[in-house]
Amino acid sequence: MTDPVRTIDDLLDRCNRSTLPRIAMVSTHGYVAAQPPLGKADTGGQVVYVLELAKKLADMGYEVDIWTRRFEDQPEVDVMTERVRVLRVPCGGKDFIPKEYIHRSLKEWARKVLATIRKHDVSYVFINSHYWDAGYASQLLAEPLATPHVHTPHSLGQWKQKQMRDDYPGHDDEFEKQYNFKERIHHETLIYSESDLVIATTPIQTDLLVKDYGLPRDRVRMIPPGYDDNRFYPVSTATRQVARERLGFKGPTVLALGRLARNKGYDLLIRAFAVVAKRIPEARLRIAAGGEQLGEFEQKLMNELTALVDEMGLRENVVFDHFIPDADLPDWYRAADCFVLCSRYEPFGMTAVESMACGTPTVVTCHGGLWRTLVFGVHALVADPFDAEDLGITITKVLRLRGLDYMLRTRAPRRARATFTWTGIAQQLLGAAENRGLRGLESPDFAEGAEGAFVDFL
Repeated sequence: MTDPVRTIDDLLDRCNRSTLPRIAMVSTHGYVAAQPPLGKADTGGQVVYVLELAKKLADMGYEVDIWTRRFEDQPEVDVMTERVRVLRVPCGGKDFIPKEYIHRSLKEWARKVLATIRKHDVSYVFINSHYWDAGYASQLLAEPLATPHVHTPHSLGQWKQKQMRDDYPGHDDEFEKQYNFKERIHHETLIYSESDLVIATTPIQTDLLVKDYGLPRDRVRMIPPGYDDNRFYPVSTATRQVARERLGFKGPTVLALGRLARNKGYDLLIRAFAVVAKRIPEARLRIAAGGEQLGEFEQKLMNELTALVDEMGLRENVVFDHFIPDADLPDWYRAADCFVLCSRYEPFGMTAVESMACGTPTVVTCHGGLWRTLVFGVHALVADPFDAEDLGITITKVLRLRGLDYMLRTRAPRRARATFTWTGIAQQLLGAAENRGLRGLESPDFAEGAEGAFVDFL
């Protein structure tokens, strides 16, 4: 497409000339864009997942439309590649809406999208929705279009609610107001029962979908998230040292990064780092959390974290780096001596996989699904972020034990390449859809045998 495309109508008119099969991906919350502002509200690993998966599906012979909500001053269309584009449809006004409450505006969104699809006579082999808000919207599209619906939850409301009740007893009313669990779980149950296929990202999710939501096991397929192995890979010691000097890393350095949210557990990591600093006074913790600009709630959390650093007497040991440009992210992982996924609960943990792929020794939370896919002491270490001694001592071992450091640096990247690349993830999604008998998956570029490609992971 040589001329700029500014409207959905123009884009779909041009794309309809293609004879390739087409897939719709739906992700309605956050800032979904060809160049997403990662770290902004509700804009993190899920957005990366959607974009990277879309690009790989396109590489395999499909046209991919990513449907999302238009708000603020966003353009109507982003053209990512010749076969992948982001299409934005407004609903609920021009302001940002948190993911917990956006579903209340999605009937309006679905009506507009449905009218546009019918206007241009667009046909999709299936719709792949992400998170429960998009699942709700996609079911409103799938039924009138008679199009198969493949849903990827990313996280589960019942599991998150249980974790928060266990961690913070007596706060049910507060959490219900913030996270809207009652409505979420109600809609999740309906989405899972009505979808043609549900994609779990961890073995734990698979079990919970069957046990807690009553989903027949033959309608669940476990496929993990992926990472871009063209960007995240190990480098030589000399190259790593250059990155450390450029980024100002001095001494043993522990890194944590991601969205600035309470469930990410940065406060727990700071308490654990007091254990590390007592044993290795020169150690430094660098926390890169949040987007380029912090919202009111994010600033409140940041103020709490800086106050905690002072309370723990760690002002000389802890640095807040805030936003990391996406292009610099691999070097941040490589420069660190240890990366920590310290979440209170984490359905998967994409940052930990990226860190492992870069050859950085990684510690992951036991309150999530990723640890079940790894061999302790070979691919990563596992700790409980609620136990400051446990997490702190685990980090200390990474920084002190050279043999452990070497094992993790050499074996973790192999595990990542063998298990979590986007090409394999896309193949598994198409294989799972094909095995469910969804029509239209006859693309000659689809690699046969992908369904069995991940059997060693289960």
